[in-house]
Amino acid sequence: MSAQKSEKKPVRETAVENPDLSEISQGRQPSASEREWIERTLAPSVEKAPEKPIGAPTGTNVDEHGNARFSTISNAPIRRLYTQADLPEDWNYDRYLGYPGQPPYTRGIHASGYRGKLFTMRQFSGFASPEETNARYKYLLEHGGSGLSVAFDLPTLMGYDSDHPFSEGEVGKCGVAIDSLEDMEILFNDIELEKITTSMTINSPASVLWAMYLVVAEKQGADWRKISGTIQNDILKEYIAQKEYIYPPAPSMRLVIDTFEFGSKFTPRFNTISISGYHIREAGSTALQELAFTIYDGVEYVEWARRRGLDVDDFGPRLSFFFNAHNDFFEEIAKYRAARKIWYRLMKDRFGAKQARTWLMRFHTQTAGVSLTAQQPMNNIARVAIQALAAVLGGTQSLHTDSYDEALALPTAEAARIALRTQQIIAYETGVVNTIDPLGGSYFVEKFTLDMEKGAFDYFEKLDAMGGMVKAIERGYPQKEIAEASYQFQRAAEAREKIVVGANEFTIDEQPPETLYIDDSVAKAQSAKLKALRERRSNDEVKRRLDALKQAAAHTPQVKVDGSISDANTMPYIIEAVRAYATVGEICDALRSVYGTYEETSVT
Repeated sequence: MSAQKSEKKPVRETAVENPDLSEISQGRQPSASEREWIERTLAPSVEKAPEKPIGAPTGTNVDEHGNARFSTISNAPIRRLYTQADLPEDWNYDRYLGYPGQPPYTRGIHASGYRGKLFTMRQFSGFASPEETNARYKYLLEHGGSGLSVAFDLPTLMGYDSDHPFSEGEVGKCGVAIDSLEDMEILFNDIELEKITTSMTINSPASVLWAMYLVVAEKQGADWRKISGTIQNDILKEYIAQKEYIYPPAPSMRLVIDTFEFGSKFTPRFNTISISGYHIREAGSTALQELAFTIYDGVEYVEWARRRGLDVDDFGPRLSFFFNAHNDFFEEIAKYRAARKIWYRLMKDRFGAKQARTWLMRFHTQTAGVSLTAQQPMNNIARVAIQALAAVLGGTQSLHTDSYDEALALPTAEAARIALRTQQIIAYETGVVNTIDPLGGSYFVEKFTLDMEKGAFDYFEKLDAMGGMVKAIERGYPQKEIAEASYQFQRAAEAREKIVVGANEFTIDEQPPETLYIDDSVAKAQSAKLKALRERRSNDEVKRRLDALKQAAAHTPQVKVDGSISDANTMPYIIEAVRAYATVGEICDALRSVYGTYEETSVT
């Protein structure tokens, strides 16, 4: 978006001179008192002071009368007033809301909300070397962070070592460089993994990085059954949105299900997947598309696990979700409330889960990186605070707040601290954690929640008809839906139908702030470490471990009747390779030799 000064025009530039008040009765039955209010109070008021929607009356921001519309950031139309008439005729508290900690979980999965336990305060962090990131983690923990969230650099995300030719120019730039168990040991040096929860944003090589984490915990003397945290491990959203995949869909799904099986037996407190809508939203989807595609990704994982022969009540309680918190406050809150209701219905009715813990949707939230502007970056502090508040009011279990300078570079220490303080102010000063679901019962929020729920199930019908999410991805369906939504928003921003403060309105001339810069010394240091590692380890042992992994990867895992882990489950073989100090690139190359790599066909 341009940072040039805008023309001196008011933002609300189009008044609706003669609104058609008959729309108030469309699809609803207003009460006698509401009709009286329309005739006696509303009509004279809008005649005297016409309503002024935000944005230009063009494109998708125009109604059938040629007037600009009041709508969400996802372009969903918004009524001027919501009353009982907007809810179903049979709407009642017990059926549609329920109590916290009870089905359908609209009001939250915990009976006491945040009064018993606050949301975990994570900061997504990782840059340059493991040594530098370890120092940042200690800094965040010292300032009150209650969980860690690891950001890996692009070579690690793609399964390459730092000295690989494809890694040139990217080592340590968008996250921390992790090449081997040695790096993972440095990353968590003097951080007791049994006493902290750690989330790792890693997908194609998820099982490799998780294995490294488990071995570090083992070396610390931690009990695998007591450590807790999350690996993202959501390969479907990579094909849909983020595009950081390695292997074709089927073997990628097999690796995910291997972690489900392994985790259910050896790490009962560790979430083996974080089904992520965050990146779907960052790619430009609407709130509804984020909700629908994310939850249906969850459906696909459950379907594949059941085909393996796994019991949904064994692995289901460790499925977690990861949502975006965007700018449209009420749209986001409704999305989170609908998500819990939908997951409960799916797990209970579609998959026949018997345990209440399997019915619960537990989710992490991160504020919307895509909403941050490089122009006037300090404005992002306000955006992040509002987005984080929506996540808390929506009942998130853990939260990451973006730093104000992330549209320009990796966060500085000061920016990261301000982001953490934002969470702390919400938790300790605003009072919003004192009561459960404080917006529950709002006609607007309840109607919006129902609309989200219905819209998601409409998408599910289409995806079911295509044969599931993998088939839909191969057809390009979710990719096309997101691309169209992204295009419409960008076009709307450029046409000033949607106002982005500081970017397309209220702009100024400004100097860029100081940012964190990662130079090529990180790549040189990582390459030197790798050379030294390969010289002192037993390379024969590494080869034996990698050959054993290849053999396991080439066979189809079968669930054993005695409940023990499948002989061909890749996780034990990856762990043995990690213990021998095989690198991320070497382990991923071993799997590449069996599975090949994936190239996306163009979607037109």
